[in-house]
Amino acid sequence: MQLALEHAMIAHGDTFSLGSKCRNEREKAAWNDCLELYDHTILSSTKLLIPTLGAPKLMLKHGSALLLPTSKHAKTGSSSLANIVVSKDGTHDYTTIGAAITAASKRSGSGRYVIYVKAGTYSENVQIGSAVVGDGFIARGMTFRNTAGASNHQAVALRSGSDLSVFYQCSFEGYQDTLYTYSERQFYRECDIYGTVDFIFGNAAVVFQNCNIYARNPPNKINTVTAQGRTDPNQNTGISIHDCKVTAASDLKAVQSSVKIYLGRPWKEYSRTVFLKTYLDSLINSAGWMEWSGDFALKTLYYGEYMNTGPGSSTSGRVDWAGYHVITSSTEAAKFTVVTSSPAIPGYHLPKVPFTSGL
Repeated sequence: MQLALEHAMIAHGDTFSLGSKCRNEREKAAWNDCLELYDHTILSSTKLLIPTLGAPKLMLKHGSALLLPTSKHAKTGSSSLANIVVSKDGTHDYTTIGAAITAASKRSGSGRYVIYVKAGTYSENVQIGSAVVGDGFIARGMTFRNTAGASNHQAVALRSGSDLSVFYQCSFEGYQDTLYTYSERQFYRECDIYGTVDFIFGNAAVVFQNCNIYARNPPNKINTVTAQGRTDPNQNTGISIHDCKVTAASDLKAVQSSVKIYLGRPWKEYSRTVFLKTYLDSLINSAGWMEWSGDFALKTLYYGEYMNTGPGSSTSGRVDWAGYHVITSSTEAAKFTVVTSSPAIPGYHLPKVPFTSGL
């Protein structure tokens, strides 16, 4: 990771020096895109090379800037706090989310910009551009749906690379690869996630808390809930599913006995995923976890289960891989929960959402 950071910094310097040689606007735009890419790579690499590197805490520092304990719920989601409002009936600023995003991109200033979307179905392919990878993206009460269907292979409903992003009471609906938790630190609370193959995947440091995870009927009769993509043992990334429920969606219930459903499989060599105090229904295969290809990553991954409940939670028939762990220590399990002891980020003024600190 250190070597990658050094290479990115060198490449950034070399690219920056080419700016004066751009001959037209197209070349200048391409040059600027390259600079932004290297800037983002340097920022991401620096965050991963923090002093606590190696500790598997998934919400490192600054997490309290986004969250509010469950005993102190804050009122959010009011249109009175919004910069612009979207409504289907045309009674507000815009009738489409895309138009609102375009308007937001032309704003002046650098403070938080709030778009309030009123109830309705907005059939759009929304690209939020640079804001999606900006710090502190927040969504509440939104449904992100990909309508490609079960037989059309990968169909991402949402891809998030925003650091310190929060999704509260949202729904993510798709089939294969529904929710791409691409990178950085992310938190999902009271959300519904629907899918079939690898439908929660990526390499973010992400915690799911009090969420409903629904497996759908897959075309190939095999489901995998997660596919975490950690590529380096020193990365502080992983998927933590804490106090959630994993059950069958309505289309799966009738054929559940003919489908094999697993908690996850290793997308990358150092894949890391834990299920903590989560209800696992009878749909979960007794082996629990599935190989990606042969013995790939079975010794280097970290898969853990701690005090789960439900008919699919028994660990007696689980895989015997070197990287699989039945976690018995609360101290070990707590490393994968939301951390709140660090101060908030100066200058951040974020809406609050409820959360549970620790186990």
